[in-house]
Amino acid sequence: MDTYFTIEEKYLQAVDELAYGETPKALRLFNEIISNDPLYSRAHFQLGKIYYYNIKDYQTAGFHFKTCAELEPGFPDVYYHYLHLVVFLNMENLLNRIKHQALNTSGVDAASVYKLSGLFFEKNKRFDKALADYNAALIAVTDTKEQENIENSIERIKMKIQQKVIYNYQLAE
Repeated sequence: MDTYFTIEEKYLQAVDELAYGETPKALRLFNEIISNDPLYSRAHFQLGKIYYYNIKDYQTAGFHFKTCAELEPGFPDVYYHYLHLVVFLNMENLLNRIKHQALNTSGVDAASVYKLSGLFFEKNKRFDKALADYNAALIAVTDTKEQENIENSIERIKMKIQQKVIYNYQLAE
């Protein structure tokens, strides 16, 4: 039986378990942390990731991401995953709120935030907004590989806009 002296030690052990692919053990440890200290935001973050990516329980994942962002708004890591979930669930109001909060938080990768927002608008066929977000991502990006991905997204949007114009018929009298 493992003995932990502090909640931080238990958290680090849970992160290690997760890194070694022991998701059930990590889940148990993170839940123990939350039951002992419901305000431990990093455990909420890790639980959100587990519920989103591993268990596919989106409502519970959203609860944990939201709780983490509320408890520790300056924690930059939560915003990418929270936005990813919101884009997947197609929740525009929440997307705009989280995007604004993320862009005003130090340490957040603005290019990733704009790219996810652009993806949301692209999925919803709002190509002008998607193009604006992808262009903002291009300005903020610092990684060459990611820059290429964003440029490809911009080209894809331009092609979709062009196709939309081609098929826009008008009735003349």
